Amino acid sequence: MKPWVDNHPSKWANDETEDLKLQLSATEYGNFLANVPSPISTSTISEKAVEKLVDEFNYLRSQAVGDFAKFFDYITYSYQIDNVVLLITGTLHERDTHELLERCHPLGWFNSLPALCVATTVEELYNSVLIETPLAPYFKDCLSAAELDELNIEIIRNTLYKAYLEDFQHFCSKLPSPTDTIMDEILAFEADRRAINITVNSFGTDLSKDERAKLYPLMGRLYPNGTMAMQRAEDVEGVKMACDSVVEYRPFFEQTTQGGGMQKSLEDHFFEREAQLNKLAFLQQVPCQSEVGH
Repeated sequence: MKPWVDNHPSKWANDETEDLKLQLSATEYGNFLANVPSPISTSTISEKAVEKLVDEFNYLRSQAVGDFAKFFDYITYSYQIDNVVLLITGTLHERDTHELLERCHPLGWFNSLPALCVATTVEELYNSVLIETPLAPYFKDCLSAAELDELNIEIIRNTLYKAYLEDFQHFCSKLPSPTDTIMDEILAFEADRRAINITVNSFGTDLSKDERAKLYPLMGRLYPNGTMAMQRAEDVEGVKMACDSVVEYRPFFEQTTQGGGMQKSLEDHFFEREAQLNKLAFLQQVPCQSEVGH
């Protein structure tokens, strides 16, 4: 979608969104935009799409039992990490955390999330997280209250994601085939993506090579040889060389052009690879009926 559509609702933009509503009505998405007046902004489309996703996710989660239910829980943990980090950032800046709750992703919502708003200091927030949230094991094993400061906020996020991904992979490795194989590939890619991003974003900062290496998940297709090479990388070319052993990652560092002449970013390549892996997962896997309530 073109970003100027939001601020310049022309007849062309109106026709385009009406066509979008018509096309979606004939798909499994149904009429989730039917009651939205035109012209529809891209932010509204995103908001309504997320609402539908959350509704369907929660429906499936409510029907699931056993390991299948726990699998749904693990999916929400990444969103919970982002939500809690958002509240930590707000506390550090003495912002009204109740306002920040409105910005939290609904898939990362849990019953005790509003209780975190009671905390007035980082120490109180840390203790609340340890007691009140599903993320308690990740905080307890990886972080202390003294580490929760503005300079460390991205280190905190990546430390939590490292623990989460390793835990999720361990859980999935015990699931029956083909779920274990499919999830191993998806989680391995996510671990590699985080390792690459951590490395690239550390260039020109005070984060040492040893410190950034501690943030790499101990898993993925790059682990251990590729991540060891990335730890020594001084620039993007070094990261490219570290990733050369994984054929699928080689195009990530090539200068490719999208429609309209724009260069694809590293994040564009990551997004396309993630979408491809998730599409393949849907084509291969169907939940076992015995794992879903009737």
